[in-house]
Amino acid sequence: MVSVVVPVFNAETTIAHVVQSLLSQTYPGLTEVILVDDGSTDQTSEILKSFPEIIYLKQNNAGPAAARNRGATESRGDFILFTDSDCIAHKDWMAQIVDGFKDPRVGAVCGSYGIANPQKILAACIHSEIIYRHRIVMPVYPRAFGSYNVGIRREVFFCVGGFNEYYRQASGEDNDLSYKIINKGWLIYLNKSALVDHFHTTKVVKYLKEQFRHGFWRAKMYGDHPAMARGDDYTFWKDIFEVPVVCLVLVFTALLGYERYTSSILLIIVCGFLLLEFIFANLFCVKFFSKIFFTFVMFFRAFARVF
Repeated sequence: MVSVVVPVFNAETTIAHVVQSLLSQTYPGLTEVILVDDGSTDQTSEILKSFPEIIYLKQNNAGPAAARNRGATESRGDFILFTDSDCIAHKDWMAQIVDGFKDPRVGAVCGSYGIANPQKILAACIHSEIIYRHRIVMPVYPRAFGSYNVGIRREVFFCVGGFNEYYRQASGEDNDLSYKIINKGWLIYLNKSALVDHFHTTKVVKYLKEQFRHGFWRAKMYGDHPAMARGDDYTFWKDIFEVPVVCLVLVFTALLGYERYTSSILLIIVCGFLLLEFIFANLFCVKFFSKIFFTFVMFFRAFARVF
């Protein structure tokens, strides 16, 4: 049997589409779909109750990691698949994930993104960068996966203790679980044909707040897994390089008015930083306006992550 677990919190605008996509899978085997309502206060609960085909669980708000663990505990599948409440699974998503377990060394199979809101400029830019990382940066057997699109062998999931519930918000709990799995000697397999269409963030301020949260929780994650601070196949040299550059900008900003040439050095650093971001924006984006727009988004994102 294959079990799909979805944590849900205040997802009334997307959850019906998500459930319908999971109930329309082409996978021929026995399946169960488990939705864990993590204390929603909108109409999510009523919407989920309208689908008698699913297993509906309700809990007080404890965070997505705890919700996924609750769903996994209640599941019966040999493979436990996870996706999110803003991800619409392609019809063959379940089949593609399960197919990746042919190799007995594989403990987890992860997939990639499609995009559910391509008409939004920020969403389109974010998606383009993710696809670049998946196609160019990540190897076939990466060291990290995202909980929005992954399947894990049941015995592996419970052997490593599942998701760390200390992460109360969506942040580094999936990376943490990835590292625990590979530390036990299992492989993670990336099947780029296993797709879910994601509703990416559309507002810059909200996106920067999310990146600040990710940066905050990564401090704990790298404290628990210091070897991964050098990169984990999704994070690559550019992400690591941005940290000291941001620190330099902050140092020289603090020194303005105290040292000669400080403003000139600061200007050189900032311009060089923006040039680097523009070079990468050219790899991600097609339209010129999108390139300029995402250059500045990535620039401020670096500061949000470090702060």
